[in-house]
Amino acid sequence: MKTVGPRTTARDPIPDQEQKRVALGYMQEAWAEAHLDGVDGDCLAQASLFVALSEFVGTYGEDAVATFVEGLAGRVRNGEFSIALAKQ
Repeated sequence: MKTVGPRTTARDPIPDQEQKRVALGYMQEAWAEAHLDGVDGDCLAQASLFVALSEFVGTYGEDAVATFVEGLAGRVRNGEFSIALAKQ
């Protein structure tokens, strides 16, 4: 850890893959908490997509995001977002 000032510290940059892992953990925790509060999974999914797409548009612009979203159908059909459930 690098010390910036007497009371302030700055962390080394987190590698991209680690950031994604940490972010997913935050999302899973928030999702679980919302479920405990009675929020429906479909509502959570729609809200999550809205927030994610809004972030992408703010970062990359509408045209780039539209191009990205056009490719999602094939990825969904190829199973990239399917979670294999373990049989008990």
